[in-house]
Amino acid sequence: MFSKLGRFVVHNPWKVIAAWVVAAIAVLAFAPTLADVTNKDQASFLPDSYESVQAQQLAADAFGQTNDATASIVIKRGDNGVLTAADQAEAAELAGKITAEHIDRVTGAVTGPQALSPNKQVQLISVGLKGLPDDQAVLDAVQQVRDLIGPAMADSGLRYGVTGDAALFLDNQDAFDNALVVVGIATVVLIIGLLLFIYRSPIAALLPILTVGLVTAVAPGLIALAAKAFDLEVTQDLQTLLTVVLFGVGTDYILFLLFRFRERLRAGEQPKEALVTATVRVSEVIVSAAGAIVVAFSALLLAVFGGFKSLGPGLAIAVAVMAFAAITLIPAVVSLLGPKVFWPSKSWQKTPKGAAFKRIGRFTARRPGVVALVSGGIMAILALGTLGMKVDYDAFSQLPKDTESSKAIKDLQSGFPAGALDPTTVYVKSTDGTPLSPATLTSYAEKLAKVDGVGALLPATPDGSPVLLNQDKTVAKLNVVLKNPPYAKASLDLVDGPLRDAAHANKPPNTTTLLGGVSASYTDIRDANSRDLKVIFPVAGGLIALILALLLRSLLAPLVLMLAVVLSFFATIGTTVFVFQGAAGHAGVTFSLPIMLYLFVVAIGTDYNILMIARLREEAERGTDPREAADLAIEHGGPSVAAAGLILAGTFSSLMLAGMALLTEMGFSVAAGIVISAFLMSILLVPSVTALLGHRAWWPRKITTAPVSKAEDRRLEPVG
Repeated sequence: MFSKLGRFVVHNPWKVIAAWVVAAIAVLAFAPTLADVTNKDQASFLPDSYESVQAQQLAADAFGQTNDATASIVIKRGDNGVLTAADQAEAAELAGKITAEHIDRVTGAVTGPQALSPNKQVQLISVGLKGLPDDQAVLDAVQQVRDLIGPAMADSGLRYGVTGDAALFLDNQDAFDNALVVVGIATVVLIIGLLLFIYRSPIAALLPILTVGLVTAVAPGLIALAAKAFDLEVTQDLQTLLTVVLFGVGTDYILFLLFRFRERLRAGEQPKEALVTATVRVSEVIVSAAGAIVVAFSALLLAVFGGFKSLGPGLAIAVAVMAFAAITLIPAVVSLLGPKVFWPSKSWQKTPKGAAFKRIGRFTARRPGVVALVSGGIMAILALGTLGMKVDYDAFSQLPKDTESSKAIKDLQSGFPAGALDPTTVYVKSTDGTPLSPATLTSYAEKLAKVDGVGALLPATPDGSPVLLNQDKTVAKLNVVLKNPPYAKASLDLVDGPLRDAAHANKPPNTTTLLGGVSASYTDIRDANSRDLKVIFPVAGGLIALILALLLRSLLAPLVLMLAVVLSFFATIGTTVFVFQGAAGHAGVTFSLPIMLYLFVVAIGTDYNILMIARLREEAERGTDPREAADLAIEHGGPSVAAAGLILAGTFSSLMLAGMALLTEMGFSVAAGIVISAFLMSILLVPSVTALLGHRAWWPRKITTAPVSKAEDRRLEPVG
């Protein structure tokens, strides 16, 4: 199959390129965009079986309460002093101005003595908004409120800031938009720079930019079509991840092809035939490597958390499209260029000495046990950091600290409990239709207020009662303010433990209780995340092992590779913990990081394992001694693995320039994981362990040796 495809692509380049261009135009013209299926609200990705989701549904049924956005204006004196009567009057006047402006989607603004903090240093203005927090019209309304406040408060001597879920989303959107631009530019610059260094050719350096650029025009539309067809929503970080995944993986695949093409030219083949041979030989590696990534990403369909479930298929589609481009579009373009793809460099005409990798290969052949012990030992030491890993569920801690919403939250906490912005709501529902007793509910609320970690009960009625009843008095709502921020681990542990236990244990007779709000939602997200990790990890690992077994027709070699991959995963997690929790002092790593690392490091890192193990298998089939096979694999496969690993690590490291904690952590950790996978695992650990196992590595397959032709002389520079 690959032979026929390779010949058709190489000998019909214009037809292949035209087909890709037509497909790109069709997708751009008729497919929806990613923005049409993007959801920024993490909590909305939970299924209906979780308590916080059921609480939200009860709120909608009993109180007509929807997911409408909220905004809070935090007023504080510039000198951090107590707000005077004139200051409070200024805040009341501002609320009136906002209401009188009749801004679209703003239902009104209110404040008063009840909105003044106990220490009188902070006053809140609550702004009603109509619509979901991620609705563009709502975000525009928040911006208009901010634009109105500036001139109104210019000479007041007061400091202000708009926060709340809609304001946080607005700042989050701006941060992600800026990150996308920065990451895109940095990725392109890194790829061009690294390829110029490797090939000394501007044409080879620009090849990924042009070809992957065409793929990036096709993939998002196809992802959006799939999301529409299967009723999926995607997270807002998908577009940024697509940039680095497509350019990183695409550049790797282009490297594999160019290394092999250059090798065949050096063997004396004519350009067209050399490219056919290269395409055929590399296609198996690319399809296998991409298959490992696709099945690993597709395993996210087993997640109960929708954020994972929708992110996986999107990235899987992108990688599949990129792999198809790597064996069709890219060879077609190279077919038109021929050896000019390496212009003006002449290095493609001679085989480099490769002294560094030759020395590493020879040492590995002589001392495979030492190499295995050192490389495996380093990874094991790094993996120890996993023991201290903590998980952070604060979705908005990724925002730059200088955003208005972040500053306003800090100001708010100087006067109110940290959980005041997003209280936890306890709903009490009569199970037999009997009206609830206000006195009983007030006693119930007082018991909740005594739970350690609860800061206060918010008044729910004008007379100061903490209990709000619906019209038929069968459902009650109580707002509980936590002492810690709503996303903090302490708050999640409180809601998931003592507060929930107290709410259920002390509920009035013939009632049921449900906990809702941000902390309850993220408690459920945490439970869903823990469940997903336990399910997805073994499934994805098993699928990758199956692909390796089919490729190698062996059982022991895939087992060795997967054990090495698992070790590299924990080494990457440990490195991230040492850097961010240890050196940087973060409260923990973001909750989605472990599963992202597993998929990126395990799946994408498997590319390099496939290249190296395929080369080792090739040598075994030629009858080469296992130790010499390790030598040759490192000498000839090492440079391509190292180059591909550096480029992929470089593209992911560009995420560190985004200025957001989530993307900084992801960029560093994935880049570190790729370096560990490429250098410690693929170049050192896998060849040395294979050398120690000898021909038993291919069990139960019996290796049959094949004659070595001059054109396939292993002393050239094969890839994989």
